[in-house]
Amino acid sequence: MLIRLSIRDVVVVDKLDVDFTSGLCILTGETGAGKSIVLDSLGLALGSRSDSGLIRSGADKLSVAASFAISSNHPANECIAKQGIATDNVIILRRTISKDGRSRAFINDQAISVGLLRSVGDLLVEIHGQFENHGLLDTETHIKILDAYCASKPSNKKALACSKAWTIWCKAKEDLKIAQDNLASALTEEESLRHSVTELTTLAPQVGEEAALTQKRTRLRHGEQIVQALNEARDAVTDNADVESLLRTALTHISKVALMAEGRLDNLCQSLERAAIEAGEAFRELEHIGTVFASDPTGLEQAEERLFELKSVARKHNCSVDDLPTVLDLLRMRLAALDNSTEAVNRLSTAESSARLGYEQEAKALSKARHDAAQTLDKLVAKELAPLKLDKAKFRTVIIPKPETAWNTSGLDKVEFEAAINPGLPPGPIRKIASGGELARFMLAIKVVLAGTQERAALIFDEVDSGISGATADAVGERLAKLSKNVQVLVVTHSPQVAARADHHWRVSKISHANYTSTTLSLLDAAQSREEIARMLAGEVITDQARAAADSLMDATS
Repeated sequence: MLIRLSIRDVVVVDKLDVDFTSGLCILTGETGAGKSIVLDSLGLALGSRSDSGLIRSGADKLSVAASFAISSNHPANECIAKQGIATDNVIILRRTISKDGRSRAFINDQAISVGLLRSVGDLLVEIHGQFENHGLLDTETHIKILDAYCASKPSNKKALACSKAWTIWCKAKEDLKIAQDNLASALTEEESLRHSVTELTTLAPQVGEEAALTQKRTRLRHGEQIVQALNEARDAVTDNADVESLLRTALTHISKVALMAEGRLDNLCQSLERAAIEAGEAFRELEHIGTVFASDPTGLEQAEERLFELKSVARKHNCSVDDLPTVLDLLRMRLAALDNSTEAVNRLSTAESSARLGYEQEAKALSKARHDAAQTLDKLVAKELAPLKLDKAKFRTVIIPKPETAWNTSGLDKVEFEAAINPGLPPGPIRKIASGGELARFMLAIKVVLAGTQERAALIFDEVDSGISGATADAVGERLAKLSKNVQVLVVTHSPQVAARADHHWRVSKISHANYTSTTLSLLDAAQSREEIARMLAGEVITDQARAAADSLMDATS
């Protein structure tokens, strides 16, 4: 519910703080006292269009804040939580407007867009009046009203089931579309993909191959010099003498006398032995490595061709040579996915058809529930019309199928309320047939029928009793009081019959100061409320008869 409204520098209001409470809250006052300013200020806090012309003369900006206490499961809590704003079940909407027209919006002192402020405001407050009646003028709300009545029935979860089925179907359509797009894209590159796989498979690149080939190429480029040096070294060894034989001959001579030297020649013998062995190994290595270099005349050309081919394919795939084996694996996987994609599309197509069927079933069940509920709703609203001076009016709920392109989370139906105000005339859209006051009373009748299903924190009726009096006004007051048992109701009224039913009564009045006039709200006690109702009955001069009539009205409603 609305618990506090703070207004600063709006038209003739310089500073005004009003604490509200639950139940039926009545605002009365003479014409021109500023009741509309209070409602306009609240509208600014709820996100209505800004107007710098509302700034009080002499002020630089206006400011309005509206505080609400809500339940933990109220839809506004979830809406605000998505923006990362903490509420603790208290929401403070604030709006400032500067002379230059700049508007700023806040929720719990966190800056937000005016659009978000308006969205949250719509979840918290519903305003009905002669000149602005969003609820019935906006046909998009009609289906919500009917579904709220449907949902009030025990175990009726058809709207929720339809919404879930729609979400499932949308997800299935999205998955199918992605798979179809991927398949179409893959088919356009299938030939190129298969060519690349064949090319890489034939090439058979290996990790580290580039480095090995580079080393081999470097070695082979100096092959001639290496072979020449090896040959010269071999010739130097073989032309002059057989070094290994000479060393072994020397070893044989020393070995004969080694025992006579009492061990002093042992190290020499070992050294000669090692030298003979290493000389032999060195000669054999000279022979072998020379043969290796001499037997690979085309090695350099082959190494360079292989390197060129590897680098060329790597450039084509925009990767390094060492990454080519990984690229081949990925391409093979894409080919395998392509081979399986048709089957996947067929599977997803079947799932999408099944999800669509599930949505249609839930939506049709919801449509049937709506038709059943509409008949009951129309009858109950009709019962409320006669006491509200709409006894000749007719009300009906029209449900028509939407084209498939307009199907959505709320199902297959378009819902619109129609009315016939005068006998003999056919029903038409209620937003076109009814006047502002009649619209407000139609909405009051609907709200009474829907009592207990209201999600908003507060309902506001601006002069819902306009143009009526006596028993009709009393009937309006009775229904407003009934409605206020389930939701906070704020009413701006000129009807004493309505005011007499107030749980809390405020008088809006103007106070003249030396240099300016300001509007104020005063909470009235029982005696003050009686005096105000007597004024509403009698006019400027309050008589004892008017006070007695006020007592009678208040006693009758207590």
